[in-house]
Amino acid sequence: MLRGTLATLVALCLGFPLPGLGEDLLDIYDIAVESDPSLREAEQNLLATREIKPQAQALLLPNLSLQGSIDYTNVKTEGRQSVLGSFARNDTYEEQELAAVLRQSVYDHANWVRLEQSDATIAQAEAQYQDAQIELIVRTTEAYFEVLRASDAVRVQEALTRANERQLEQSKQRFEVGLVAITDVNESQAAYDRSRANLILAENNLDNAWEALRRIVGPIRVPLARLGEQLPLTPPEPNDIDEWVKTALQTNFGIIAARQAAEAAKQQIAIERSGHLPTLDLEAGYSLSRSEAELGSDSDVAFVGLQVNVPIFQGGAVTSRTREAGYEFGAAQERLDQQRRAVLNQVKDSFRGILSNISDVQARQAAIVSARSALESTQAGLEVGTRTQVDVLNAQQRLFEAEFEYLSARYDYVINGVRLHQATSTLTREVLAKANAWLDSDETVRPPSY
Repeated sequence: MLRGTLATLVALCLGFPLPGLGEDLLDIYDIAVESDPSLREAEQNLLATREIKPQAQALLLPNLSLQGSIDYTNVKTEGRQSVLGSFARNDTYEEQELAAVLRQSVYDHANWVRLEQSDATIAQAEAQYQDAQIELIVRTTEAYFEVLRASDAVRVQEALTRANERQLEQSKQRFEVGLVAITDVNESQAAYDRSRANLILAENNLDNAWEALRRIVGPIRVPLARLGEQLPLTPPEPNDIDEWVKTALQTNFGIIAARQAAEAAKQQIAIERSGHLPTLDLEAGYSLSRSEAELGSDSDVAFVGLQVNVPIFQGGAVTSRTREAGYEFGAAQERLDQQRRAVLNQVKDSFRGILSNISDVQARQAAIVSARSALESTQAGLEVGTRTQVDVLNAQQRLFEAEFEYLSARYDYVINGVRLHQATSTLTREVLAKANAWLDSDETVRPPSY
């Protein structure tokens, strides 16, 4: 598997097609992990967010700076004195100063809250990245099976077009010997033309499905394994929707990220409110001052002391920022509630969808048998004159529609299972491998030639 994936990646980098090499769902997912730009963006966002904590810690650590200055001064002085009379002085000199200053925050409540806030912000980013990883599995699976679904639509439409073409030929032959009226030929011609138009649309939809998959995994040109005939239709385990809901509320990464975002927003209120509190800093340093002025002096100064800042009035800015942070916290809580509701909706829709898909697949399979029997009966009725050509064409259309709906319902069953695991954030590569086992590598969908 690893050798095949590496060979695929090398060929993709070189831009070579890979005829005859089929890929299953796990192969495509492995390629997506390496090439999906959305996942790489989420990873970079996580790495950037992790830098918040070192920045918050830096506010609590000593700050050492070296300051220096060189001034060139030209002084021209003119004046009068009672003893000396008028005088003039012109002095040009240089002054140099160098100072090393160490500052240490002794007390700043906002800095300590920022350090705590960084943990919540990083936890939010971690959850968002894990959610992005699961989202990639879902997007890849949906895009993969949409290609298969669109391919089945093309295959069914091709079969219908061939069947309508045979009906058209038979209608023309019967018309030539006077067994049917020209209306039967016209009806057959219309059905054939309609099926050809639908085939063109289906082929275009298949190309679009391939492009949607390539948007995730890059410019692949490999066949995809189809879904096999043996598809175990089993309900979720456990078969209890309340258990799935309970698990989702506890483990869903989207909810965890929203909860951490609300916690960070709550701590921002404390940060802004700290603008009313005093701050205390320790400052120590040593400075050298040299002057070349005629009446200048040199000095070496060492100093150490405490600096306190007590805010009295800042124009209402602190109060306003505190209110703003409160509103942001309220908005974050609402987003958390929205996320919970969305996850609950996804759990229930997916759980019920799986149960519905099981019954739907079984019903569609029975519908194919019924539609085939109806077509055979209608064709027999046409031979004896109790049915018309239109009846045959309609029965034929229903048969092929039943076949496509059966195939489509099988894909919905797999996708709903993936979405249910997404809602509980239990969707992993190992879970995906179970769906991958249902694929048949002997049957593939060929990519477009371009």
